[in-house]
Amino acid sequence: MKKYIFCIAMMGLAFQGYSQNATKGKGVYDKVCIACHQAAGQGIPGAFPPLAKSDYLNKDVNRAIKGVVKGLSGPITVNGKKYSGAMPAQALNDQQIADAMTYVYGSWGNNKTVVTPAMVKAQRK
Repeated sequence: MKKYIFCIAMMGLAFQGYSQNATKGKGVYDKVCIACHQAAGQGIPGAFPPLAKSDYLNKDVNRAIKGVVKGLSGPITVNGKKYSGAMPAQALNDQQIADAMTYVYGSWGNNKTVVTPAMVKAQRK
């Protein structure tokens, strides 16, 4: 019985942690990302790629993290459309990037990946 209660408590904490990260991430997204990628992650056609239902994001989380950490330039294809703009490296700490990306991955039909600060740190190397 004690193990059962412990497991339920741990699951509750895990869900609470995800919720807090996604909530904080929305705040970061609204301050840093929204101008280019828009409120619903739809991007701006021909200029800034969508984050909503993004095959580019959902295919490779480490590549996506690296793009935020180190910037991204050159051609990419997102949902079958080519984009050739540039995104500068974002001046955010590992926790802020993890929270914002967790929010993006949990929104707009993406694959619900939870990005951790450790994952972000690994891409800074």
